[in-house]
Amino acid sequence: MIHVMIVEDQKMVLGAMAALLDLEADIDVVATATDGQEALEALADHRVDVLITDIEMPRMSGLDLAETVRERHADIAVVIVTTFARPGYLRRALEAGVRGYLLKDTPAEELADAVRRIRAGQRVIAPDLALSAWDGSNPLTARQREVLRLAGEGLSTREIGQRLHLAEGTVRNYLSEAIGELQAANRVEAWRLARQKGWL
Repeated sequence: MIHVMIVEDQKMVLGAMAALLDLEADIDVVATATDGQEALEALADHRVDVLITDIEMPRMSGLDLAETVRERHADIAVVIVTTFARPGYLRRALEAGVRGYLLKDTPAEELADAVRRIRAGQRVIAPDLALSAWDGSNPLTARQREVLRLAGEGLSTREIGQRLHLAEGTVRNYLSEAIGELQAANRVEAWRLARQKGWL
């Protein structure tokens, strides 16, 4: 029996995915969660072989969840199931040790088959994404991404500095570097471009 946890903030999608996988004789959905933080708390109470997660969720994204699971629960295989067919997201997911990356329009039987293959130690990537995974590598450093992400949330230079314990001048430098790397006109455009590429 393969023990599965599903993490998805859209409750209708969560319920449908759990119901479909529970129809499989060899798959048991032992837990569900609506964000990454809730998932980590639930992992303390359940034996999980495969964790299926969306990317964009409140409190903790699926990519951050994948990195944390790799650090704390290395025996759990993580599968991303998302609407975002962005090479940047796929690259980050693979760097986080994710074993599968599928799109939400994947048929239910293919998802179940992917769970079995991943439990057996294989890696499963949506075919149309696999080819584009390494096109256009992310030019931003981790700190530039962090500063740009907060700027995209509407924080001022001063607020970003306070959040990250950096001087305002240092924050301005990181933003300026990110804008230059992306050849953007300003921080808003830089954030938008980075989001479109899946680099944030």
